[in-house]
This record gives sequence, structure tokens and C-alpha cells, in this order.
Amino acid sequence: MMTGGNYTTIDSQKVSGSVPSVPDPGHTTVKFTESNLQTFPPSAAQGKISGGSNPPRDADDTFSGPGNGSSRDEPQSGGGWLHKFTVGAYKPFFDVDTSDVVDRLKESLFPFRGTFTEKTADKPDLYGPFWICTTLIFVAASIGTFVTYVAHKWKKQEWNYDINLVTWSAGVFYGYVTLVPLALYVVLKYFSAPSGLVQLFCLYGYSLFIFIPALCLSVVPVEIFRWVIAGVAGFMSATFVALNLKAHINSAGERSILIIASIFLLQLGLAVVLKLYLFTVTV
Repeated sequence: MMTGGNYTTIDSQKVSGSVPSVPDPGHTTVKFTESNLQTFPPSAAQGKISGGSNPPRDADDTFSGPGNGSSRDEPQSGGGWLHKFTVGAYKPFFDVDTSDVVDRLKESLFPFRGTFTEKTADKPDLYGPFWICTTLIFVAASIGTFVTYVAHKWKKQEWNYDINLVTWSAGVFYGYVTLVPLALYVVLKYFSAPSGLVQLFCLYGYSLFIFIPALCLSVVPVEIFRWVIAGVAGFMSATFVALNLKAHINSAGERSILIIASIFLLQLGLAVVLKLYLFTVTV
């Protein structure tokens, strides 16, 4: 044993009981050769969680227009077909900028361009149509009430507020902009020329915008002038719808002319109904 400083060193050769290591004759050394497997980088994340992946478009293009691959206007289909009956399914169609709505309103005032469906194909909205119909109901009720009130007071007759004017206007505008596009959607799909359902709602909703200034001008107490205003508004609205659907409906073949004519006449019929029930004041 040797001592140096604060440390003590023991000579291993003088320690009794030490056992030299003996190799195990049954021990076998196994060596692995290097693998030639290639290491691939991890693939990019896919699926609904990844921001770079989009959900597939509907096969029948029910909830969008014939867009160019954009899925911003597509409702998520995670809950199956029942998801289409939820508010969240239609939230993307109300996510629209004010500038977009203003541009589409301006487009509806120039019906002969026929470029509305092309410009709204990637992102049709329901925000504009909803507020157009709501504004029409308010304008029709308020102007109709004001005109009848003035007419009764002018003739010194008793005046009573007609609540049916509001309910009737709501039924006409909301019903027309909902049922007519639905019927047209079914007809176009039957003739193998399907169009996006929301695209049709958007088109018909903006086609009613011209009736807002027409209703405001109906306060002029001249019957022939009211007929002219209703006729011009109806013609512009009908032309707007027909020309924007013409290029798409042409794929329906020989029936395309009949479908376009029906769309045009139906829109004119709406103008006549509005003239008879909203543009006319009786005392």
C-alpha cells in the first residue's frame, strides 16, 4: 500500500482474493453490417389540421359556383350532410368585404355586361342578397305607409297602419329569392347543366337591388310614371339574370332558349306583381 498526499493507492497484485477475469468460452460476438436503407424526410402534414391542405370540393358543386379551385367559399363537411343544416356551414358565405358588396351592387346596375357570375364564381356571398331583401322589405313598408298616409290626409280621411304590408313584402322578397333559385337549380341539374346553388342565390339576390331606387321613385303620384319605373326596373333585373346565366345554360342544348326565356319572363312577372301591390296607392 502506498500513500501519497490525501490519497491511498492499493497494489492490486497484493490484494488477497482478487480473481482474474476469464473470458467466457460460450460468449459469441455478433457484428451487424451497415444497412443500405435510405432515410426519407418526413412528408408534409396533410388533412384538415394542415393549413396547406383544402377539403375536397363537392362533386355536384352544390354549395359553390363553378370556381377555379378556390375553397374559401366552401362550407366544411366534417359533420356529413347534416352539417349543411347548421349555421357554421354557411358562415363563409357571409365573410365578404364591403368593397366586394359595393362592386357587385354596381355590377347589377349594368345588366348588359353579363360578367357578374364570372366575377363572383370564386366567392359567391349571401350577405348582399340577405340585406338587399331586408332593405326592400323596409323600404316597401315605409314608403308604402308614407304614401298612403299622405294620400289619406290630403283627402281628409282616416288613416290606419296596415301591418300586412310588412308581412306581404317579406313573403314576396324572401320567398322569391329562395324558391326560384332552388327550382332553377333542380331544372339545370335535370338538363345536365348544373350550377352552384349559392351562386344562384347570389345572382338572384343582387338582381333585386334595382327595385330599391324604383320603390323610392314610386312616391311620385303619377300612375303612368310608376308603370314606367316598374317596367324599367323589371327589364333591367330580368336582363341581368338572363344574360349572366345564358353562357352556362347554353350547355343544356335545345332547351336552353326555353329556360332563358322563362327566367326573363318570371323576373318581369315579379316587377308586375310589385307594381300592382307596392307601387300602387289606393285610398
